[in-house]
Amino acid sequence: MSFLFGSRSSKTFKPKKNIPEGSHQYELLKHAEATLGSGNLRQAVMLPEGEDLNEWIAVNTVDFFNQINMLYGTITEFCTETSCPVMSAGPRYEYHWADGTNIKKPIKCSAPKYIDYLMTWVQDQLDDETLFPSKIGVPFPKNFMSVAKTILKRLFRVYAHIYHQHFDSVMQLQEEAHLNTSFKHFIFFVQEFNLIDRRELAPLQDLIEKLGSKDR
Repeated sequence: MSFLFGSRSSKTFKPKKNIPEGSHQYELLKHAEATLGSGNLRQAVMLPEGEDLNEWIAVNTVDFFNQINMLYGTITEFCTETSCPVMSAGPRYEYHWADGTNIKKPIKCSAPKYIDYLMTWVQDQLDDETLFPSKIGVPFPKNFMSVAKTILKRLFRVYAHIYHQHFDSVMQLQEEAHLNTSFKHFIFFVQEFNLIDRRELAPLQDLIEKLGSKDR
């Protein structure tokens, strides 16, 4: 949520995706911010009573995109073709990019290139009114959940890369509290609705267990 970030974090990697004020989704976002402010993240991610699951997932997906956008925006100068020639999350996990339309066969590329492809792709999905309708009464498409799952799976990789390759820089910038709170919120959300396969979460499994045990 944007309130987690001080003004110094206003640099974003990609333009921020805004939810139109006065819309029902905006009200949902405000509800999420209010419950997040209470400090109980497990409770904050739950579907509010009487709300549509797709809409709740859509609003939160947009919000996580904005959060990761800001977090990555703070460390772009440290994530370069030279420092990160491959997109990885530690020595055991390497990611190759494919989006199924423009790039059909996975390509090996540097982390900044991969993250640029990834965030541009996510932005295109969020801006697509047929996938993420912003108008009241416009139904979500049948494939919405699978698209949302793919977006969240890919956004997780940016967190994983930041934690594994750039945590020193995050600490140097004194952004670790923002990163940890944002990631904890993200993980609790995807766990609540079973949105990312456990195998995909493996690069940060120890951290996920630690965050979860602190909250019990």
